[in-house]
Amino acid sequence: MRKVLIAPSILSADFNKLGEELKSIESAGAEYVHFDVMDGHFVPNISFGIPVLKSISHSHHMVNDVHLMIENPMKYIPEFIKAGADIVTFHYEALKDPEEIIDIVNFIHSQNKKAGISIKPKTDPRVLEKYLSMLDLVLVMSVEPGFGGQSFMDSALDKIRYYRSEIDKHSYQALIEVDGGINEETGRLCKEAGVDILVAGSYIFGSKDYQETIRKLR
Repeated sequence: MRKVLIAPSILSADFNKLGEELKSIESAGAEYVHFDVMDGHFVPNISFGIPVLKSISHSHHMVNDVHLMIENPMKYIPEFIKAGADIVTFHYEALKDPEEIIDIVNFIHSQNKKAGISIKPKTDPRVLEKYLSMLDLVLVMSVEPGFGGQSFMDSALDKIRYYRSEIDKHSYQALIEVDGGINEETGRLCKEAGVDILVAGSYIFGSKDYQETIRKLR
């Protein structure tokens, strides 16, 4: 079974001690830190944005994995890159014209950053087929985006299997990430389906021992 990378979502962290939380997950073995950015329009919730990323992006050695759940992502992507994003993932559903994908991915790459696209649970995974060769990351949402703590949707497993098959068949470089309802049990199912990165929020930050929780996920 492939080695799976762990990306704790700071949406579930204690913001009264965010710096300590980051140090804790890094020392516990997390490779990525996942930033869920919500605008209250594309999804029915508001989280945090550029100032939070800027304030902590250089305080650790994990990959800053930024997930934009926002309308008009290209308007804000340059600022997130300046603030320290290493990977910028935007939503297929946020674009009025899917052909924008090529321009956005090319821009992110021109800034020497990695580009990802995410799809919601009801979106057909095949919509990304012609873009897979240029992506660094495909993020499969296993809950409806907008709120933490939701239950895992099994339909995500078929999407992961589809992307694993396509990526391996064509020797693409994109990693497959899954976000939503991830715990020891659902994480195992995602690993068996072929995922590369597990995003977990409440499962990690709600535990008493981050290192043991991350070990179980892996």
